[in-house]
Amino acid sequence: MASKQNNKKQSPIGKQKIEKKSSVNPKHKNTVWTAIVLAILLVLFIINNTREIPEEGPYPPNHIPEKVQGN
Repeated sequence: MASKQNNKKQSPIGKQKIEKKSSVNPKHKNTVWTAIVLAILLVLFIINNTREIPEEGPYPPNHIPEKVQGN
């Protein structure tokens, strides 16, 4: 008997993956994101602490002040 040979190559139509090239090396991707998050947190911390502190206003109605015990 003659053996049948399957010489048909399966063409990967629609299965080819297009590789997207990133501007950041994949080894350093986590380091870059960590640096970005820390920079944002630092900016927010500085903004929060450089604002003027509002002046103290009157106490709310029915406020009972605590007694300070000194030794």
